[in-house]
Amino acid sequence: MRKILNPLTLFILLLTTVNVFSQTKDVVVSEEALNKSKEWVSALNLNDATKKSAVENIIAVHLTTIRDWHNSHPSSTVPDGINPVTGNKLSDLDKQIIADSAIPTTVHQALMDGLKKNLSPEQVEVILDKYTIGKVDFTMKGYKAIVPDLTADEEAKILAFLKQAREQAVDYKNMKQISAIFEIYKTKSEQMLNNNGRSWRALYSAYTKKIKEEKANKVKQ
Repeated sequence: MRKILNPLTLFILLLTTVNVFSQTKDVVVSEEALNKSKEWVSALNLNDATKKSAVENIIAVHLTTIRDWHNSHPSSTVPDGINPVTGNKLSDLDKQIIADSAIPTTVHQALMDGLKKNLSPEQVEVILDKYTIGKVDFTMKGYKAIVPDLTADEEAKILAFLKQAREQAVDYKNMKQISAIFEIYKTKSEQMLNNNGRSWRALYSAYTKKIKEEKANKVKQ
């Protein structure tokens, strides 16, 4: 039996469709993106249904746009060449990052403007952490373990670098790319430590040696 929509329901459906269309600008949101956005937004426990729906749509549109750009700009669209910093031949991952980085800046701006309009700064950070599976906190803990006497100034600078990485990384399709973006800022962090008179290589070597010794002692026990 065909279900007949009453006038009020039909009006709400039409209004919602128009709002989504105006926000997506012809982006057909994927089911996967919508499900992911709903999962992420649920962590915020928003009481305002309008804001909740708006944020879900903003994220779903962004995720879909990133996916569509990635799929239509494969690494093969970037010519072979070398990395100007290392001199090494561009890898497939390098070329894919180059291709994906050419996405219009308006895509990122729409995401950030939409999040900031509807959420508090702390809530925006929660969503950005969802995009990057908590890599800021995880990486920061790693630095504190490797450099136990990290100063407040050094910690603040590293955290700032990692937050830069996080915001930049949300515009990439998969975790390999996201990790590569974080590597850029981890290198900046390690250069900063070297400039402060530390030896990152020595610190990291001492840390890995300590971990190996701890594992060996556990095996003996």
